[in-house]
Amino acid sequence: MENRLLDVAGPPALILMWSSAFIAGIIGVGAAPPMLVLFARFGIAGALLIVFALLTRAVWPRGRVLAHTLVAGLLMQMVQFGAFYTAMHEHVTAAVISLVQGLSPVVIAVFAGALGESVSARQWLGFGVGGVGVGLAVLDQPAFSLPGLLLCVVGLLGLSLGTVYQKRFTPALDPRTGTALHVAVSAPFAGVMAWAGGEFHVADPTRFAGSMVWMVLVNSMGAFLLLNTMLQRWDTTRVGRFFFAIPAVTAVMAWLVIDQPLRPLTIAGLGVGLLGLVLASRRAPAAPATGRSGIALRQPVRA
Repeated sequence: MENRLLDVAGPPALILMWSSAFIAGIIGVGAAPPMLVLFARFGIAGALLIVFALLTRAVWPRGRVLAHTLVAGLLMQMVQFGAFYTAMHEHVTAAVISLVQGLSPVVIAVFAGALGESVSARQWLGFGVGGVGVGLAVLDQPAFSLPGLLLCVVGLLGLSLGTVYQKRFTPALDPRTGTALHVAVSAPFAGVMAWAGGEFHVADPTRFAGSMVWMVLVNSMGAFLLLNTMLQRWDTTRVGRFFFAIPAVTAVMAWLVIDQPLRPLTIAGLGVGLLGLVLASRRAPAAPATGRSGIALRQPVRA
């Protein structure tokens, strides 16, 4: 019964929760500066995840594994979300940010290739097609922001490098303690940046509190716990396919919830980007090779 419920409700729940993270983020940075939003999100979620890991008696990393865990966490949490949330502050739309983040499996494959993995011509083609899709969506924005687009690229690199780093140096890490440490180590960095920028002010306390509750409970905790459950029971390829729907779902949610325009060229960019992701995810029938890094080429993105 439990497996049946996961089969039926798991995928749509994961897609909706993951897509909603972009909407909650935009609402949050509209009410407070990006680094303050991140400081609050990381601090609260980190504390709750640590308590959860302690209550469930999860195994904590030590020594070099602990150090590697913290580095991966800074890349995947602080660098990724710091860049994406600042891009939101620069008025980059949720559709563009989610589409850029959706390229992560392709970029991970490229990084893995540099570490000894094989990257097929089809995957390179998918990467190029996905880039065209991002370009179409960006061109359709009412106010093009080069800094915002560059920040999206930084966020993508943080996510992708962090994922490769994690798979290379902490492959057997308990997901409960790993997630808790990833989030918790990022909180002081966000706090220092908020303090240095004089960003400790909240323009709209109600919207800030509402977005924070959603980001902590639904995005930082609910989505990751569901994702980790899926990864324990299903193969990575099956889970990774669900993320192809996230850019389109995010765009529709942004249109309905926060009134971000959904123009024809944006829709075309989402379609082309989806095609690129599908092409990049497909491999030859042979079993995927693992090189010196031990990194699988298809990995679901993290948000």
